[in-house]
Amino acid sequence: MHYTLVTLFPEWFSSPLSSGLMEKAQEAGIVSFSFANPRDRSTDRHHHVDDRPYGGGPGMVLMLEPMVRTLRELPPCNGKKGRMIALTPVGRPFTQELARELAQEEELTLICGRYEGFDARLFDLLPVEPVCVGEAILNGGEAAALAVIEATARLQSGFMGKDESGDEESFSNGLLEYPQFTRPVDFEGLRVPEVLQNGNHAHISAWRREQSLLATAKHRPDLLDHAVLSHQDRQILRAQPRFRPAKNLSIALLHHPVRLKDRKTGTTSLTNLDIHDIARISRTYGISGVFAVTPLKDQLRLLATLLSHWTEGPGLSFNPDRAEALRLVRPAETLESAIETLTTDRGLPPFVVGTSAQPVLDKKHRERRPAATFDEVKRQLADRPVLLLLGTGHGIAPEVLERCDAILPPLRWMDEYNHLPVRAAAAILLDRLLGDRG
Repeated sequence: MHYTLVTLFPEWFSSPLSSGLMEKAQEAGIVSFSFANPRDRSTDRHHHVDDRPYGGGPGMVLMLEPMVRTLRELPPCNGKKGRMIALTPVGRPFTQELARELAQEEELTLICGRYEGFDARLFDLLPVEPVCVGEAILNGGEAAALAVIEATARLQSGFMGKDESGDEESFSNGLLEYPQFTRPVDFEGLRVPEVLQNGNHAHISAWRREQSLLATAKHRPDLLDHAVLSHQDRQILRAQPRFRPAKNLSIALLHHPVRLKDRKTGTTSLTNLDIHDIARISRTYGISGVFAVTPLKDQLRLLATLLSHWTEGPGLSFNPDRAEALRLVRPAETLESAIETLTTDRGLPPFVVGTSAQPVLDKKHRERRPAATFDEVKRQLADRPVLLLLGTGHGIAPEVLERCDAILPPLRWMDEYNHLPVRAAAAILLDRLLGDRG
């Protein structure tokens, strides 16, 4: 595999490309490298390659002309120029899957950004693919390019010596790698696990799979959403103790004050389906409880009858699972009383989160405040109670949203149709906040 490195600092690569396995791979003809410096294609006498950005702002931008000329003049390898990859924060995330894809190429051109990055027209003029190796800020694309080289070169036949070792690493199967050990067996009282010493390869394989799952759950739980897991894998993960942020989350299902059809503030009636389904959703995600908020005495009596039937009466023996869910539901005459109850129960006022299918705008149709992110609410769930407000009717009244600590964005804000029933919205919101591990 041949790599062409387009960089203003080719000397940066001299040591890493002449060390260890990379040096041996070059000697064996497995990989090869060439360099192209855009400064050599600059036409002014000072060989400038950067200029001030249009529109103002800090820093400089790589000039388009030297970069385009450099890329167009690259010689083909085996009759092909291969794929051109620009290392930039705005690109496609570099994953093991992408590394495998790029490793199939005979020729790969890696373009190293510098300063404030590339002139955006580069991607319109040439088939350059933006790729990002991570979310940390680097001085330039050279370190990122080296990461791409390391990840793709090691997948070339013969590079690792034993080819299968290249596919037994972290991320290769969507999980982090299991822990490794070597001699001595005992070091300062810490012993190599017995299972690795007994020579039973089936037991060793099972232990390694389990450890890989546990390491991923502990350090990179986000990877579990994309890994292929068996039923046994899920059983292993399910049995492990873990922090459950859902215990800090409660719902307030508001029937007052809410918006009515005429855009006035008013009160809606409780519905059997809303209470049942939101209770079941809440129990499924393991949240702390559900407040059904209404000031109407007859509605509170109706709610008490409904809950009594399922938690104490005939419904309990007919459907114990439904009873378990409905035990989460508590009546509240006002939102303030629900907040007060939760504060007393938890010893700390809740972080109140509003929800709305529409942005909160002022009279001039300007957003009063930006919507919070789901990540922001997740951070609150880590160490304090959170009360999530759901509105019936046509949504939560504006005066209530004004008092919230945060407001989540509409669930389908990129589409025009955004009219979910409150039960469906509850399920989607809890899943986005808690996922499968909440």
